[in-house]
Amino acid sequence: CSAVDACESSNGGCSAKAECRRTTPGNRTCVCSAGYTGDGIVCLEINPCLVNNGGCDRNAECTQTGPNQAVCNCLKGYSGDGKTCTYISLCSQNNGGCSEFAICNDTELTERTCTCKPNYIGDGFTCRGNIFQELLRNSNTSRFYFHLEALSIRDVAGPGPFTLFVPRTDVLNSDPRVKDWIAKGVMAQVLRYHMVGCANLLYKDLTAITNITSLHGDLIHISYSQNSLVLNNKAEIILSDAVGTNGVIHVINQILVP
Repeated sequence: CSAVDACESSNGGCSAKAECRRTTPGNRTCVCSAGYTGDGIVCLEINPCLVNNGGCDRNAECTQTGPNQAVCNCLKGYSGDGKTCTYISLCSQNNGGCSEFAICNDTELTERTCTCKPNYIGDGFTCRGNIFQELLRNSNTSRFYFHLEALSIRDVAGPGPFTLFVPRTDVLNSDPRVKDWIAKGVMAQVLRYHMVGCANLLYKDLTAITNITSLHGDLIHISYSQNSLVLNNKAEIILSDAVGTNGVIHVINQILVP
């Protein structure tokens, strides 16, 4: 007589995902393969994600890849290896894309708000201070700022409102009359002729006006034709509506002479 091998036929009746092991003649036991669970007759895949999120971080997604196998991927807004995920602060890099003069606040995942700091105005992405400060920050108007500083003219640093017509930097640098005006002591009068007090006049406001009085005291004539605003029939406004906390700056392509 020979011993009957219970595992010889049809895996001994065990699951295809189980190992049939002979015990005593004619008997066997069924043991589920690695990655499977059950009584050996029925073996089911183990999904590790069902217990403790598969060992992934609570801010990670567990994805089953095979029997008792899974990968961990950090959720949107977090970075790491999946086992450890760290919140990504949008504001931690480059101020979240906000202006350097704004406060960046993380609100929720992948979201943040930008709010201009006190004494600045804007949408948070562009924030402007008073127009005296803004003159220096723009290369088109910085030369005008240096002329004001040289003569200690700080009118436009006050509460305002003011409207400035600023000759572009290259115009101020190239016009030979500037040196003569400085030498004759009249440059301050020329500069003040480019300033209007008690008024915050945007481009659209200027289209409805024909004359305004400068801080120097003389009138500035305004004409509007062919979609252009021209001052004193020769200086055209080429950049407009740079709004600050105490007024607005318009850039012109010629110097106004009182």
